[in-house]
Amino acid sequence: MPSDSWSGNTCRKRHNNEKAHRPVCLFIYKGGHFRIFGLLKTVRYAILDIETTGGNANTDRITEIAIYLHDGERVVDEFVSLINPERRIPPFISRLTGIDDSMVAEAPRFFEVAKDIVKMTEGAVVVAHNAQFDYSFIREEYRSLGFTFSRDYLCTVRLSRKLLPGHRSYSLGNLCERLGITIENRHRAAGDALATVRLFEMLIANDRNGDILKSVKNDYLHLRFPPNIDRSLLDKLPESPGVYYLHNEDGSILYVGKSNNIRKRVLSHFVNKQNRKALELRNAIHDVTFTETGNELIALLLESDEIKKLQPRFNRAQRRTFFRFGIVSETTEAGYFRLKPARVNAKDEPLVVCGSAEEARTMLERLCRKFQLCQKLCGLYDIQHACFQHSIGQCNGACVGKESAEAYNERVESAIASLRLQHPNFFLFGRGRITGERSVVHVENGRYRGFGYADEGTGQQLDDLRSVITLRDDNRDIQRILRQQLMNTLPRNLLIYQDELRYE
Repeated sequence: MPSDSWSGNTCRKRHNNEKAHRPVCLFIYKGGHFRIFGLLKTVRYAILDIETTGGNANTDRITEIAIYLHDGERVVDEFVSLINPERRIPPFISRLTGIDDSMVAEAPRFFEVAKDIVKMTEGAVVVAHNAQFDYSFIREEYRSLGFTFSRDYLCTVRLSRKLLPGHRSYSLGNLCERLGITIENRHRAAGDALATVRLFEMLIANDRNGDILKSVKNDYLHLRFPPNIDRSLLDKLPESPGVYYLHNEDGSILYVGKSNNIRKRVLSHFVNKQNRKALELRNAIHDVTFTETGNELIALLLESDEIKKLQPRFNRAQRRTFFRFGIVSETTEAGYFRLKPARVNAKDEPLVVCGSAEEARTMLERLCRKFQLCQKLCGLYDIQHACFQHSIGQCNGACVGKESAEAYNERVESAIASLRLQHPNFFLFGRGRITGERSVVHVENGRYRGFGYADEGTGQQLDDLRSVITLRDDNRDIQRILRQQLMNTLPRNLLIYQDELRYE
């Protein structure tokens, strides 16, 4: 008899397993190639469905999950549970799923079932109808707990289109109706997951060319790993913003990088098609370490600081402490202020520095649009006649003397002002590394002082905010990063003050 165990709103049901099947493969020579059949029965599938408070994995939460572990022939284990989303369920969601606030009030919270879900899915391929939806919600729940959930996965929508062609709709309800699959408790996790089990079994029966195994999505396809690195190390990398360090055999740092998704960025170093330098780096890697930052701004600031301090061998371009391109200002004979992209050296004082000529040109084009500057005067087009923007009313004619230098120069001065840090003294807040924390960046007298982290409950007292700051070096790269960030910062994330703070 199978043994059932119940705990509150959670049901875990184990099925008696027969002796494990030995992997039996049938090799058939056809069309000049050997084809392999029979491997499907050696793979475990975690067929699942979730219900949620909405459709956004970043802002909504899971309210129910059902997982059926399948060995390729039958269900061998199952896990079903309501989940307390720790927020109200919108009425329209309750009408759709039948799950309301009273039903989840005493249900376990996600962290209370997280270990069970890991165990149920470990070593299995996750299968779901519209898998990206379910997978993204589960990954986000784990991300909020500081854990990276990574599994191979299959989408039965995509597989059905390939193996069961000709249907008008591939939604679970419509497809099951056409195929004669009964769904009990539609829009509940267990009902939809069991229907997906039956659908998947039909797909297995119709898979004559190994399409199911070919369709498995994972992070390691098309990758070539360094010969001296343990893949289990890569599984532990977080899918969160931060800075990562690639080490050689003696632990020295070869490369420092940053990303909004550390794991994804590290894996990108191992793609098959790479140049000589990338291959040299890949073959030298023996270890990977990382620092989570909570948001991209802190990752950018930390990366810049670390590269300039550590001078890693493979960060040649970013090791510089000055930039070779920027935007400079000059005055024409007619008295017009002229902004233009230019190559600069360490002794120059450009209005702004840029990492490349393309970046300088792009920034100047943005200034032209925002402040209605003349693209001819800005050196973007080398022409003798009026610029094209004048013909369409986006330039007031400074290029042909129709606008006075005084009027034009006022807008140029506004553009120049926008390139500077708008406030000399401020704290800039962002997302922290964990729930209940926020990042804090400090700029004083226009100079970057450093960053740190504080509890969200920390008030606006300047001394309290100052106390969490770790002092770091300022440079042109940092100024460029902060300037670009401030262009997209909401007022609520900025604390401006007048009095100078003292660091001891």
